[in-house]
Amino acid sequence: MTLRFSSVPAPSDRLARPKGRAEHPLVVTLDEKSGPRALFSGDRLLEVDLPAGTRVIYPRPPMEPLKDVDAAIRYALNHPTGTGPLHAKLRPGMNVVIAVDDISLPLPPMRRPDVRERVLTIVLGMLADHGVEDVEIVIATSFHRRMTAAEVRHIVGDRIFEAYWPDRLYNHDAEDPVGMKLVGTTDHGEVVELNRKAVESDLLIYVNLNFVPMDGGHKSVATGLCGYKSLRAHHTPQVIRECRSYMDPAASALSTSVERMGRLAEKSLNIFHIETTVNNRMFDRPLDLLHKNEDDWTGAERATFKGLAFTLSRLPQPARQAIFQRIPSPYGVTGVFAGECEAVHEKTLERCNAQYMVPLQGQSDILVAGIPYISPYNVNSFLNPLLVQVMVQGYFFNFYRGAPIVRKGGTMIVFHPCTDQFDQEHHAPYIEFVHDVLPQTRDAVEMHRKFEEKFASNPAYLEMYRKGHAYHPAHPFFMWYWGEAGRQHLGRVIVVGADNDYIPKLLGWETARTFAEALAMAQGGKRNPDITMLHVPPIVMADVTL
Repeated sequence: MTLRFSSVPAPSDRLARPKGRAEHPLVVTLDEKSGPRALFSGDRLLEVDLPAGTRVIYPRPPMEPLKDVDAAIRYALNHPTGTGPLHAKLRPGMNVVIAVDDISLPLPPMRRPDVRERVLTIVLGMLADHGVEDVEIVIATSFHRRMTAAEVRHIVGDRIFEAYWPDRLYNHDAEDPVGMKLVGTTDHGEVVELNRKAVESDLLIYVNLNFVPMDGGHKSVATGLCGYKSLRAHHTPQVIRECRSYMDPAASALSTSVERMGRLAEKSLNIFHIETTVNNRMFDRPLDLLHKNEDDWTGAERATFKGLAFTLSRLPQPARQAIFQRIPSPYGVTGVFAGECEAVHEKTLERCNAQYMVPLQGQSDILVAGIPYISPYNVNSFLNPLLVQVMVQGYFFNFYRGAPIVRKGGTMIVFHPCTDQFDQEHHAPYIEFVHDVLPQTRDAVEMHRKFEEKFASNPAYLEMYRKGHAYHPAHPFFMWYWGEAGRQHLGRVIVVGADNDYIPKLLGWETARTFAEALAMAQGGKRNPDITMLHVPPIVMADVTL
């Protein structure tokens, strides 16, 4: 019997025309009659009046999800790209390791059942049907923190968790002296050292959830299951400075390095890739109004927003954080692809870009954005100042393909309180980095040379990474390097709403009490600067042409 799947339609551009002019239905130029725009400032919601002439880039509507996800998974496994079907690779008595993406994506976490649970359920059933009993599942955390039992259960589901945790379902340990194995060295001198059980398995199956274009592909195995010897090949200031957007793999020196390492791993290991994509439906009611243009809000939606913004402004920070982190997102699965790494990832990127990329003509002098409460590195914890920097100069600056949204030497105006607060368990190494290393230097090359190795070998921090739930002690350095492309390109960053001057100054930023003050600072005597607002979340990326 042949299964047929209707193709997933591209997101519609046929949206109601808002007030103002539009060069594209999702790129709106505001006029004098346009109302304020909504944005996040940490875990608060604000409305900001933007001057006439500002371009606002809105996310595409959520793509239509697959009607039968389980059928799509089975079809992908039986009709893979670039290799034979999964069942043909199985034999009784073989050893299989399944690697799974960790909690760093999607953001916020996906409503159960997570697509990884659905893939695992079908894959494990197929393995059992073919007499494969020696199976282990490893969470591909790389240098991220170990996931808790509850977090793992959320991703893999109750049945798999109860059957495998903790002996056959566990977190990757990049510092296990006997748990890592050298695979080889690329012709560029990059050391490929990976999880020993994955390397020595008869078959490695990687289950990916591709959230943004920089995810998946060779990055899955070569980064997710690697150790420090591998990461330090490309998580460096020099490599990051050569990236022309993390979200455009073809223009990313980081991606190029990872691809070399991944290809070497593919030659040595028997790997079967399964990649999945989701739409951008981050919010359910009552926050689903954030998917819409503010000029299209109904009276009830505007009242809901104002009520929610007022309530959040009166709540203490832990309560605000709890509200957002306890609401999983109703993402819909839009694609399932399986087979050989590069052939699979090409299809994944097509689906991913179709959801996120919005055409934009020309650059701007000023880029405006509100920074929300969550990043890939603070799920179930506080967005500390170093991670705010990552969001601003790492992710939001890099939400483009082609050319940066803001011109060389331009300004980013961002909204965030920049509170000097850290999660003591998850981000212990970050505290010393921010309050000891940054006061000495913001120069990424200098801190890489003088401080990184000392942190990376700190026995107390390593124990917290291996046995607790802390990020690896080298991770805060990587987070600073992650903002290097933005720092090299931007002339200045001005933060509105900071509750202190110390942290922004430490990050090399300026502060303003209001958006009007920030705008006056950014203009610098230039009349009528070009201003663009990136209306995130949900995620949107600009496909910029000059």
